[in-house]
Amino acid sequence: TPAILEKLRAIVGDKGLVLGEQDMQPFVTDWGRNRVGGASVVVRPGTVEEVSAVVKLCSQEGIAIVPQAGNTGLMGGATPWPTHRGIVLSVGRLNKVLEVDPVGYSMTVESGCVLQTLQETAARHDRFFPLSLGAQGSCQIGGNLSTNAGGVQVLRYGNARNLVLGLEVVLPNGDIWNGLRSLKKDNTGYDLKHLFMGAEGTLGIITKAVLKLWPASKDVATAWLAIRDPQAAIEILSEAHSASEDNVESCELMIRAATEMVLRHIAGVQDPLKADTEWFLLMQWSSSRPKAEGAEGMAEKMEQFLGEQMEAGRVLDAVIAQSEAQARNMWKIRESVAEASRAEGPGL
Repeated sequence: TPAILEKLRAIVGDKGLVLGEQDMQPFVTDWGRNRVGGASVVVRPGTVEEVSAVVKLCSQEGIAIVPQAGNTGLMGGATPWPTHRGIVLSVGRLNKVLEVDPVGYSMTVESGCVLQTLQETAARHDRFFPLSLGAQGSCQIGGNLSTNAGGVQVLRYGNARNLVLGLEVVLPNGDIWNGLRSLKKDNTGYDLKHLFMGAEGTLGIITKAVLKLWPASKDVATAWLAIRDPQAAIEILSEAHSASEDNVESCELMIRAATEMVLRHIAGVQDPLKADTEWFLLMQWSSSRPKAEGAEGMAEKMEQFLGEQMEAGRVLDAVIAQSEAQARNMWKIRESVAEASRAEGPGL
């Protein structure tokens, strides 16, 4: 109603409200353009206190809330129903990096921070934040945590919930739950933060997070493998853990149809390996310890491992990137395959 709209305006100001069907379209349409919902207004609070006040008002008035971060998902979780007449609450204005603690390997951020910004911020402090997704240039950390995102480095670092030390959350009644702890050894009762990661905003709206950081990678080896079949990929990964001294960072299986489509339609990518197979594997090993002069590094260990896998018949051919440009080319193919899969859905 007009009265409630004015109460919302009093909380977040004019810049915190998005009105009008055309202006609201980016917030009520999912990334794949497959779902279009409805909303009476999009509310964009700028502080946790504003989030709290908005949620309290909606709770008192019985108004439904659809929480939203970067709106890059494909499952419709951030997209309101067409019949929705409540609000979309976007955390996009909560986009500050509040603290970086390189000594304690942590970073405190607001939930609207873009994932790639957090990766770059960690890198400037010679630290590494491992969550990496195809949509990292536009997805926001609040949505990553609320959906318990995986990403390409999940094999080594786990899902998003494994990258978090503490959270701040606005609960459904508007109360602010402050769990912003950076203590790694914390055995003080229930670990409530895990209730909110993977809950997709149904139990509360994440407004801040304390994220874990790792040492920056100093020795990286990236390879593109032509492999026999998916079973071979499983066996290769299993043996790679010990061969790399538990330094497997990523392992991505791709089918020829997808890679050929990318090579045909995406400018600036080159086929890393011309091989007659239906299956390819992108594998990356990394270590935070620089390669010592005269010592065996990741590339040498990977070369020996791939030779053994060829003898076993699992790997048909392989190439190890000899430069950052070659490695970027391999990853660009993989990211383009992921984007195409996101656009086409599970059928690709």
